Amino acid sequence: MGKSYERIDGRLREFIDNQKIFFVATAPLAGDGHVNLSPKGRAGTWRVLDEQTVAYLDFGGSHAETIAHLRENGRITLMWCAFDGPPNIVRVHGRGEPVYRDDPRFAELVAGFGDADGPALRAVIVVTAELISDTCGFAVPFMEYREERTLHAEFFGRKSDDEFRAYCESKDYNDTSIDGLPALPLPLPPR
Repeated sequence: MGKSYERIDGRLREFIDNQKIFFVATAPLAGDGHVNLSPKGRAGTWRVLDEQTVAYLDFGGSHAETIAHLRENGRITLMWCAFDGPPNIVRVHGRGEPVYRDDPRFAELVAGFGDADGPALRAVIVVTAELISDTCGFAVPFMEYREERTLHAEFFGRKSDDEFRAYCESKDYNDTSIDGLPALPLPLPPR
Protein backbone atom coordinates (compact mmCIF):
# COMPACT_ATOMS: atom_id res chain seq x y z
CA MET A 1 0.00 0.00 0.00
CA GLY A 2 2.77 2.46 0.87
CA LYS A 3 4.94 4.08 -1.78
CA SER A 4 8.20 6.00 -1.77
CA TYR A 5 8.75 9.10 -3.87
CA GLU A 6 11.77 10.93 -5.26
CA ARG A 7 10.26 14.36 -4.73
CA ILE A 8 7.43 16.36 -3.22
CA ASP A 9 5.33 17.39 -6.18
CA GLY A 10 1.86 17.16 -7.64
CA ARG A 11 -0.49 15.13 -5.46
CA LEU A 12 1.87 14.99 -2.45
CA ARG A 13 2.42 18.73 -2.42
CA GLU A 14 -1.31 19.43 -2.75
CA PHE A 15 -2.04 17.00 0.09
CA ILE A 16 0.53 18.64 2.40
CA ASP A 17 -0.71 22.14 1.53
CA ASN A 18 -4.30 21.19 2.40
CA GLN A 19 -3.69 19.74 5.89
CA LYS A 20 -4.49 21.78 9.00
CA ILE A 21 -1.98 20.03 11.26
CA PHE A 22 1.26 18.10 11.01
CA PHE A 23 3.50 16.31 13.47
CA VAL A 24 7.26 16.62 14.03
CA ALA A 25 9.32 13.78 15.53
CA THR A 26 12.96 13.92 16.63
CA ALA A 27 15.16 12.00 19.03
CA PRO A 28 18.58 12.28 20.66
CA LEU A 29 21.31 9.78 19.84
CA ALA A 30 21.37 8.40 23.38
CA GLY A 31 19.28 5.25 23.73
CA ASP A 32 17.88 6.43 27.05
CA GLY A 33 17.02 9.88 25.70
CA HIS A 34 13.47 11.11 25.19
CA VAL A 35 11.83 10.95 21.77
CA ASN A 36 9.99 14.17 21.03
CA LEU A 37 6.73 14.40 19.08
CA SER A 38 5.10 17.79 18.56
CA PRO A 39 1.91 18.86 16.79
CA LYS A 40 2.17 21.96 14.59
CA GLY A 41 -0.78 23.72 13.15
CA ARG A 42 -0.89 27.51 12.93
CA ALA A 43 -2.24 28.34 9.47
CA GLY A 44 0.40 29.13 6.89
CA THR A 45 3.37 28.17 9.07
CA TRP A 46 4.73 25.42 6.81
CA ARG A 47 5.78 25.49 3.18
CA VAL A 48 7.16 23.24 0.54
CA LEU A 49 10.24 25.18 -0.60
CA ASP A 50 11.12 22.87 -3.47
CA GLU A 51 10.75 19.20 -4.43
CA GLN A 52 13.20 18.08 -1.71
CA THR A 53 12.82 20.76 0.96
CA VAL A 54 10.11 21.86 3.38
CA ALA A 55 10.21 24.46 6.14
CA TYR A 56 8.11 25.56 9.07
CA LEU A 57 8.12 28.44 11.51
CA ASP A 58 9.30 27.55 15.02
CA PHE A 59 7.52 29.64 17.61
CA GLY A 60 8.60 29.93 21.21
CA GLY A 61 7.22 27.96 24.09
CA SER A 62 8.44 26.25 27.22
CA HIS A 63 10.66 23.68 25.44
CA ALA A 64 13.08 23.49 22.52
CA GLU A 65 13.46 19.70 22.15
CA THR A 66 13.29 19.71 18.35
CA ILE A 67 16.04 22.31 18.12
CA ALA A 68 18.19 20.36 20.60
CA HIS A 69 17.86 17.13 18.65
CA LEU A 70 18.55 18.85 15.33
CA ARG A 71 21.66 20.49 16.76
CA GLU A 72 22.88 17.11 17.97
CA ASN A 73 22.09 14.85 15.02
CA GLY A 74 19.80 16.52 12.45
CA ARG A 75 17.31 13.62 12.22
CA ILE A 76 13.66 14.59 11.80
CA THR A 77 10.40 13.17 10.49
CA LEU A 78 7.36 15.24 9.53
CA MET A 79 3.96 13.58 9.16
CA TRP A 80 0.68 14.80 7.72
CA CYS A 81 -2.47 12.68 7.86
CA ALA A 82 -5.91 13.15 6.35
CA PHE A 83 -8.66 13.71 8.89
CA ASP A 84 -11.13 14.36 6.06
CA GLY A 85 -11.39 13.26 2.44
CA PRO A 86 -9.61 10.17 1.13
CA PRO A 87 -7.37 8.41 3.69
CA ASN A 88 -3.67 9.15 3.41
CA ILE A 89 -0.54 9.64 5.51
CA VAL A 90 2.55 11.39 4.12
CA ARG A 91 5.93 11.33 5.84
CA VAL A 92 9.07 13.26 5.07
CA HIS A 93 12.12 11.72 6.75
CA GLY A 94 15.19 13.87 6.51
CA ARG A 95 17.73 16.22 7.92
CA GLY A 96 16.60 19.35 9.67
CA GLU A 97 18.37 22.58 10.41
CA PRO A 98 17.17 25.42 12.62
CA VAL A 99 17.78 28.79 10.94
CA TYR A 100 17.97 31.33 13.74
CA ARG A 101 17.15 35.03 13.82
CA ASP A 102 20.78 36.07 13.33
CA ASP A 103 21.32 33.81 10.29
CA PRO A 104 21.52 35.76 6.99
CA ARG A 105 18.92 33.37 5.50
CA PHE A 106 16.34 34.04 8.23
CA ALA A 107 14.68 37.18 6.80
CA GLU A 108 14.25 35.73 3.31
CA LEU A 109 12.87 32.45 4.62
CA VAL A 110 10.40 34.21 6.94
CA ALA A 111 9.25 36.55 4.16
CA GLY A 112 8.05 33.50 2.21
CA PHE A 113 5.50 32.75 4.94
CA GLY A 114 3.74 36.11 4.54
CA ASP A 115 1.11 36.79 7.21
CA ALA A 116 1.97 33.60 9.12
CA ASP A 117 4.99 35.38 10.60
CA GLY A 118 4.14 36.57 14.05
CA PRO A 119 5.13 37.16 17.65
CA ALA A 120 7.48 34.69 19.31
CA LEU A 121 9.15 33.43 16.15
CA ARG A 122 12.54 32.07 17.17
CA ALA A 123 13.67 30.05 14.14
CA VAL A 124 12.72 28.53 10.81
CA ILE A 125 13.19 24.77 10.65
CA VAL A 126 14.35 23.71 7.19
CA VAL A 127 14.07 20.01 6.34
CA THR A 128 15.81 18.33 3.42
CA ALA A 129 14.05 15.10 2.51
CA GLU A 130 15.93 11.80 2.44
CA LEU A 131 12.84 9.60 2.20
CA ILE A 132 9.35 10.70 1.14
CA SER A 133 6.55 8.19 1.51
CA ASP A 134 2.85 7.78 1.88
CA THR A 135 0.69 5.05 3.38
CA CYS A 136 -3.01 4.29 3.37
CA GLY A 137 -4.23 6.00 6.54
CA PHE A 138 -7.22 3.65 6.68
CA ALA A 139 -7.27 3.74 10.51
CA VAL A 140 -7.03 7.55 10.85
CA PRO A 141 -10.41 8.81 12.12
CA PHE A 142 -12.52 11.45 10.42
CA MET A 143 -12.37 14.71 12.31
CA GLU A 144 -13.86 18.09 11.51
CA TYR A 145 -11.75 21.23 11.54
CA ARG A 146 -13.50 24.03 13.41
CA GLU A 147 -11.08 26.94 13.63
CA GLU A 148 -7.58 28.07 14.51
CA ARG A 149 -6.62 28.49 18.15
CA THR A 150 -5.38 32.03 18.65
CA LEU A 151 -4.14 31.74 22.25
CA HIS A 152 -0.44 31.41 21.41
CA ALA A 153 -0.39 34.41 19.07
CA GLU A 154 -2.47 36.46 21.50
CA PHE A 155 -0.32 35.58 24.52
CA PHE A 156 2.95 36.40 22.81
CA GLY A 157 1.41 39.30 20.90
CA ARG A 158 1.10 41.11 24.24
CA LYS A 159 4.86 40.83 24.76
CA SER A 160 7.53 43.04 23.23
CA ASP A 161 10.42 41.25 21.57
CA ASP A 162 12.56 42.01 24.63
CA GLU A 163 9.91 40.45 26.87
CA PHE A 164 9.75 37.38 24.62
CA ARG A 165 13.53 37.04 24.74
CA ALA A 166 13.38 37.21 28.57
CA TYR A 167 10.61 34.59 28.53
CA CYS A 168 12.84 32.21 26.52
CA GLU A 169 15.66 32.68 29.01
CA SER A 170 13.34 32.02 31.97
CA LYS A 171 12.25 28.54 30.83
CA ASP A 172 14.35 25.60 31.99
CA TYR A 173 14.11 23.66 28.73
CA ASN A 174 14.75 26.38 26.17
CA ASP A 175 18.54 26.57 26.41
CA THR A 176 18.94 22.90 27.42
CA SER A 177 16.73 19.95 26.49
CA ILE A 178 15.15 17.58 29.00
CA ASP A 179 18.09 15.25 28.29
CA GLY A 180 20.69 17.98 28.88
CA LEU A 181 21.48 18.74 25.22
CA PRO A 182 22.17 22.30 24.06
CA ALA A 183 18.91 23.68 22.66
CA LEU A 184 18.00 27.26 21.74
CA PRO A 185 21.10 29.47 21.63
CA LEU A 186 20.52 32.22 24.16
CA PRO A 187 20.33 35.14 24.47
CA LEU A 188 17.93 35.10 21.54
CA PRO A 189 18.98 37.73 18.99
CA PRO A 190 16.48 40.57 18.48
CA ARG A 191 14.38 40.68 15.32
